[in-house]
Amino acid sequence: MSQVRTYTRPMAGWWRKNPYFVKYMIREASAPLFYAYALWLLAGLVALARGEAAYNTWRSASSHPLSILLHAVVVVFAIYHTWTWFRVLPKTTPDIDVQPRVLVAAGVAVAVVCCAALFAFAWWATR
Repeated sequence: MSQVRTYTRPMAGWWRKNPYFVKYMIREASAPLFYAYALWLLAGLVALARGEAAYNTWRSASSHPLSILLHAVVVVFAIYHTWTWFRVLPKTTPDIDVQPRVLVAAGVAVAVVCCAALFAFAWWATR
């Protein structure tokens, strides 16, 4: 009796054939970079809490040319991530039956309330 040979899809590199998936994978591959950058900023906050000497050490490490290059890479990936996210977002949001003027007015009202709350908090915190 002959054995039936089933098709097994190759898993390595299939996404490279479609430009949509290439862009998606680049965006998703940037997530660990953002995680590492957040840890770096958290290390700066811990250094600030430990005192001036620790914070100055962290700042001197941040001003190293390699660190500045890594900051530039993070900015490039952040811009790319934001650009691709806003291109995908309209495709995922549901259709709504609201006039654009209503949405803009509501957005302005929310922004005014948030700014007023922020200014009130800043005024209260500096008294």
